[in-house]
Amino acid sequence: MSAFSLAVLASGRGSNLQALLDAIADGRLPARIVGVFSDKPACKALAIAGAAGLHAVAHRPRDYADRDAHDQALFDAVAAVQPDLIVCAGYLRIISERTVRRFESRMINIHPSLLPRHPGLDTHARVLAAGETEHGASVHAVIPALDAGPVLAQARIPVLAGDTPEALAERLLPREHALLVASVALLATGRARLGAAGFEFDGHPLAAPLQLGADNHLRPEPGHA
Repeated sequence: MSAFSLAVLASGRGSNLQALLDAIADGRLPARIVGVFSDKPACKALAIAGAAGLHAVAHRPRDYADRDAHDQALFDAVAAVQPDLIVCAGYLRIISERTVRRFESRMINIHPSLLPRHPGLDTHARVLAAGETEHGASVHAVIPALDAGPVLAQARIPVLAGDTPEALAERLLPREHALLVASVALLATGRARLGAAGFEFDGHPLAAPLQLGADNHLRPEPGHA
């Protein structure tokens, strides 16, 4: 049986892509990356893909008439590598509804907030502005509504006195990487799957997002085992 295959979408520095590559290399993630796809040809994620010898494709939105045309071209390239799972790992464009429907139940995103709190951008600053004491990241299924799909798993960190958006983002990043790797590993091994009613874990409906422990393993939230 061939390894569980991933297509990774990224727009920026590619740190989540690198985390996936590192986890595959050291055996923590039983998967292979069959392509990296971007809307930004000059982004660092594509440089990481090139250095790793991965198939890489970029399509600039400005080269297309509209969002649907851009998504058609980029996601035709994704479909050509026949991934088992599409991982949006710092992909910063809203994906058209038609494209989301095309890959329904096969696409996840990692978002830097404890969803459903703070969908969209600037989450670190918004957490501080709201005076919250806890921050985190979420891995969720992609649906047409922005950052609103069923949540598989979350990682949490405290907000500390004197935190800035930059300090909060830097402290969250390693937990974000661990969260993405652990979540993809569950999907790759079949312990987690996305069904019509949301995620299932070990064959049972997931009542609340799994939580990332200090050991970087995901477990049911207390009271939801």
